[in-house]
Amino acid sequence: MRPSPLLEIAVQDPTGARVAIGAGADRVELCEALEVGGLTPSAGIVECVLEVAGDPRRVAPLVRPRPGGFVYDADEVAVVTADIRYLVARGVGAVVVGCLTVDGRIDTETLARWADAAAGADLVFHRAIDAIDDPLGALDVLAGAGVVRVLTSGGAARAGEGIDTLRTMRARVGDAVQIMAGGGVGVDDIPTLCALGVDAVHLSARRRSDDETPSGPGGGASGYDVTDAAVVRAAAAAVRTAALS
Repeated sequence: MRPSPLLEIAVQDPTGARVAIGAGADRVELCEALEVGGLTPSAGIVECVLEVAGDPRRVAPLVRPRPGGFVYDADEVAVVTADIRYLVARGVGAVVVGCLTVDGRIDTETLARWADAAAGADLVFHRAIDAIDDPLGALDVLAGAGVVRVLTSGGAARAGEGIDTLRTMRARVGDAVQIMAGGGVGVDDIPTLCALGVDAVHLSARRRSDDETPSGPGGGASGYDVTDAAVVRAAAAAVRTAALS
């Protein structure tokens, strides 16, 4: 019998981590700039979130040096490698990465370098897999590269629309790789995703803050994203209910 699925919430700061864990999240993916898909968090944010989380194994930082695609040059690969080493030294439970070649395959050479740097923590491959024409074949490559967990929507814009592929992915890898369903996940999607036997469900549970303070000509739009405790509680309840059904 497979263990009950875990709930992972993407957060951007210590407050978000405190809210998510307090409302029932099992784990947080830590990043900055979720509006562009997430970027590597600063050292200060990492340190403060680790203190909030209590157990560093509940924290999985995203290591992504810039927005845009997932084809990286030598300098970017070196930056990610250095960030991974710092994070692992701080005791995080996992690091979340993704890298592709210009022809849309897993960049196995870069991934091997990052896997070496991540020794001592779980290596997670993010939704870069959803940009691959053959995500099922990519799963085999990732399993062989030491990846423990894959975040995927099944190649769809939203995980709720990638059900068939997610089901096939889950069946294909068995216990070799954990499948974490994520990408536009709402609370109403959770029962269906859990019924597929996924190992975890991932969502951001974001809402805009109530702060309407003008940011000035150089500060961008007013307000900012915060973690919504009510959404996290509802998601946690949905996962628990699905595990009992």
